[in-house]
Amino acid sequence: MEAVRAQRLQPGVGTGPRGARPGLTGAPAGLGPAPAAGSGLGPGLGLPPPPPPLGLQGPPAPPGPGAGAVPGPPAVLREAVEAVVRSFAKHTQGYGRVNVVEALQEFWQMKQSRGAELRNGALVLYEMVPAASPPYVCYVTLPGGSCFGSFQFCPTKAEARRSAAKIALMNSVFNEHPSRRITDDFIEKSVSEALASFNGNREEADNPNTGIGAFRFMLESNKGKSMLEFQELMTVFQLLHWNGSLKAMRERQCSRQEVLAHYSHRALDDDIRNQMALDWVNREQNIPGALSRELAATERELDEARLAGKELRFHKEKKDILLLAAGQLGSAHSSGC
Repeated sequence: MEAVRAQRLQPGVGTGPRGARPGLTGAPAGLGPAPAAGSGLGPGLGLPPPPPPLGLQGPPAPPGPGAGAVPGPPAVLREAVEAVVRSFAKHTQGYGRVNVVEALQEFWQMKQSRGAELRNGALVLYEMVPAASPPYVCYVTLPGGSCFGSFQFCPTKAEARRSAAKIALMNSVFNEHPSRRITDDFIEKSVSEALASFNGNREEADNPNTGIGAFRFMLESNKGKSMLEFQELMTVFQLLHWNGSLKAMRERQCSRQEVLAHYSHRALDDDIRNQMALDWVNREQNIPGALSRELAATERELDEARLAGKELRFHKEKKDILLLAAGQLGSAHSSGC
């Protein structure tokens, strides 16, 4: 019985005999527009949108560059980042130029030494986007899983690394503020706002079988956590919705509570990524061009969010899953030649 339940809760969609996993059948999920990070998850789980991880992110980046022009970051975002970096330097290292890459690493090592639960340690990871010429782009992943990227025009790889570290340091510092914690007051306010937005009633909020009730359940299960920590959890559900997995689970008769309970305690891992990549391989085989179109849209979303200084894990994970699928297709074509 437990094995059957585990199969029903697998993140893969499955597309029938070819490439389907045991127990997973049915038509592929629709290829409609994917939800934006932070969008409501109603189509799959009936949940209102998660609260934003931070309130200090800049406005959207300007439209794509013109002939040879390079879009710059919003002035308010750049000034906010620099102010936080200067303040952090003054309180931890004294006045003078601060090495933001070292400061970000020291910040997370300090959190770990003070008892923060970091399952994968305190190491901050950087990833450069391969490029032969500027602008260079760098992503930084924090120990909890949150991801940020260089938000400025960076003429060197070192500058791209510093830019990513700056925005990550600002978010890390502000995430420590008491107002960024999930408290009883925060839960009541968020649920009330969700009820107003969805024209719900108070009885719905107390019923775990409704979307609003499930939203309350998730908030209460994460009481005491920060906005970034909660966003990391929501990223899993955003990916499940984007991939069509939530819809597939519902068709396999999984209850909302089963899905919430299972994925609230499951970290985003290679098994989830591989199963989602297989779904996109199957979609591409059924609808040629689906993968390339989704990848192009995802890369645009990722760039826009990066230049606006936003948290990027949802967009970045989507891109990585799609590239994994593309690689699997390429390997299949090579072996078939």
